Amino acid sequence: MKKVKAIISGGGTGGHIFPALAIANALKLRFPDIDILFVGAQKRMEMKRVPEAGFNIVGIKISGLQRKFTLKNILKNLTFPYKVLKSLMDAKRILKNFNPDVVVGVGGYASGPTLKMAASLNIPTLIQEQNSFPGITNKLLSHKVKTICVAYQGMEKFFPKDKIVYTGNPVRSDILQMPSKSLVAYNYFNIDPSKKTIAVIGGSLGSLTINRSMLGSLQFFKEADVQVIWQTGDHFYNRIFDKSIELKEVGIKVMPFVKRMDYLYSVADLVISRAGALSISEICGLSKPSILIPSPNVSEDHQTKNAKVLSDANAAILITDKDAPAILGKEALILIKDENRLNTLGKNAGKLSKLNSDELIVDEIVKLIKF
Repeated sequence: MKKVKAIISGGGTGGHIFPALAIANALKLRFPDIDILFVGAQKRMEMKRVPEAGFNIVGIKISGLQRKFTLKNILKNLTFPYKVLKSLMDAKRILKNFNPDVVVGVGGYASGPTLKMAASLNIPTLIQEQNSFPGITNKLLSHKVKTICVAYQGMEKFFPKDKIVYTGNPVRSDILQMPSKSLVAYNYFNIDPSKKTIAVIGGSLGSLTINRSMLGSLQFFKEADVQVIWQTGDHFYNRIFDKSIELKEVGIKVMPFVKRMDYLYSVADLVISRAGALSISEICGLSKPSILIPSPNVSEDHQTKNAKVLSDANAAILITDKDAPAILGKEALILIKDENRLNTLGKNAGKLSKLNSDELIVDEIVKLIKF
């Protein structure tokens, strides 16, 4: 059998990067000597996270249109056509030099030019859409690629029906394989295994609303015998760390970024999170009760659509971004004390999971490779 070569392109947020890494690891299990190259956007987080995971990555210079109407953004948008043309040329050069058997797109700025050029060069292509409402990049690519792997039913509203394969979202194996309530995980965070633990994750970049809501809820945590691990995001960490003494007094551990998400989920009795596709897949895969606060600052409000899939199934509590500052802390502490409600939410979340998504996606990739 010949040595397989694959390109995986996309990124921008953990919601794109970590599913891409899960696919890459599943490909390595199927083809141990596979040659995988990631293509990302320069200066985006994939350029750091992918090498940390042990894979090679090259960056192309591409960014999205700025939607807010400011003079600075108008000037940035004037350069957008040049960036698109340059990124297409760079993508073509990378494809010709690497000569992959298949190209996989996971969404994000870099996947657009990479998948477009791959399709024009007649290289087999596949995209993986994580959300219940697809991003503009995958919508535009859907008519050019061979296969579209989706995480939600009913996606024929957006994509050609004959290309759709329902696979779910891939979750990293280390997260799924970590035992719940692991003493190793409690020791990692230096917290008490006998106390209830709330995990607060605002996405890989952090969430201003969740961070403000947590700071405004310290009075509630002072009265509760719970502990909190709070991922703020790098951008917000210093502002919140100024309150570190006060936070420690109420049992809150603040971290800019949690590298061991398997440990975080292991100790979590309740998860407070944005409603990105990756977070939801992890929550469902681990049958964790959660409070979801969809970000309103995403295309087509897709996080609200993601969260409603769970809340409508009694698998999570949905709190709007607008309401979170006033009620998040109070609602979290009411829920963490209600064991029956926690069990119900977690059990129903588990029913929505698809644990072999990475293998199903690799099955579809293999169908495209010409051996």
